[in-house]
Amino acid sequence: MALEQRPGAYRPPLQEVEWEVLPPEEKRKRQALEPLFKWLALIMDEFIRVPGTKFKIGLDPLIGLLPGFGDTGSALVSAFALIQAARLGVPRILLARMSLNILINEIIGIVPVAGDAFSFWFKSNARNYQIIKDHIAVPDGVSRRSDWTFVIAVLVFLFGIVCCGLLVSFLFLREIAKLLAGH
Repeated sequence: MALEQRPGAYRPPLQEVEWEVLPPEEKRKRQALEPLFKWLALIMDEFIRVPGTKFKIGLDPLIGLLPGFGDTGSALVSAFALIQAARLGVPRILLARMSLNILINEIIGIVPVAGDAFSFWFKSNARNYQIIKDHIAVPDGVSRRSDWTFVIAVLVFLFGIVCCGLLVSFLFLREIAKLLAGH
């Protein structure tokens, strides 16, 4: 039975309803990630401005100059932040993108001099911070086509690098076997 509206009867003002896609606790979890990744990006990738330029460097490429320990140490720092993101429910596709940024920085960073120069440019932590900022801005947390395209492209690239490495190793070992056999 509908209520009758008489002319001149009092009608309370309509209240605006605030719609939330995420429950408040999920919103807080997402927002807690931003300061962590912002701090990490600042310290590891953009701590010091190169005089006379707009280019900034951080501790990541500087730590990478230490042979053997540098690249591994900076990858571990990045990985701890990634673990926190996983604990707070960041979607797997975004975790994959962030992991690939760390992996690319680590793999190329192993190469002396060229790897350190790459770390100055690549800034994996700043890239991961941008991923977190974009994730916080999207209320539904749905992965986008660009996320999957990026992950697939990087996986294909890494597969190519591994295949080339195996080919070079095979050719190198074949030449050593020829030298040992006296051919």
